[in-house]
Amino acid sequence: MASLIDLIAEPARSALFFDVDGVLAPIVERPDDARVPDEARAELSRLAARYALVACVTGRPSADARDVVGVPELVYAGEHGLELDPDAAGWADRIHAFAAGTDAEVERKPLSVAYHYRSAADADGARSALAEVERAAAAEGFRTRWGRMVLEVLPPVDATKGTAVRHLLAAHGLERALYAGDDTTDLDGFAALDGLEVAVRVAVDSSEGPAELRERADIVLPSAGAVLYLLREL
Repeated sequence: MASLIDLIAEPARSALFFDVDGVLAPIVERPDDARVPDEARAELSRLAARYALVACVTGRPSADARDVVGVPELVYAGEHGLELDPDAAGWADRIHAFAAGTDAEVERKPLSVAYHYRSAADADGARSALAEVERAAAAEGFRTRWGRMVLEVLPPVDATKGTAVRHLLAAHGLERALYAGDDTTDLDGFAALDGLEVAVRVAVDSSEGPAELRERADIVLPSAGAVLYLLREL
């Protein structure tokens, strides 16, 4: 907790990074229905005026995340850092064409696609079917990544939540940061804090999240609902 106290003591020298779904917004069956609760929005707005940087680092496109969070004062880095990589756009048409040729419901993002199976009647069967999509995507030269009830097909570029965090820290000249996440992709965000003057890693626990996230965390919260209490302390 000493690191958290150090962070809070000097907000003008510190950054706060948050995943959106499963952290600021509770997980829902349909991603389009996700919303950050009003009380959390009010706290995020307060924190944006207090800290040097408050950012949402998310798998959603940044414009979508901005609508879900509803706090325009924040910085938004979307699609797991792809939006900050100039090479990613060159792969978008190929990925979208690939998705159009697959027999599965797909979410098309500007730079990638996502196959959600949370609403599937047979989750194991749906994951097995998407394993075929994963193999086909790899054969096309794309990257793939599994998350909480989702398979993503991505450009083969070195872009992650970690690269987004490092980019934003460097752009603002900051060496103190907190990162809060709930899924496998947030491990990259955790790793991006390595070597900082002050680093606080927060895991939002769930049965779907990786055990490694909890193991690497300085603070473990039992649910997205508990994030509000953390926001109030910052």
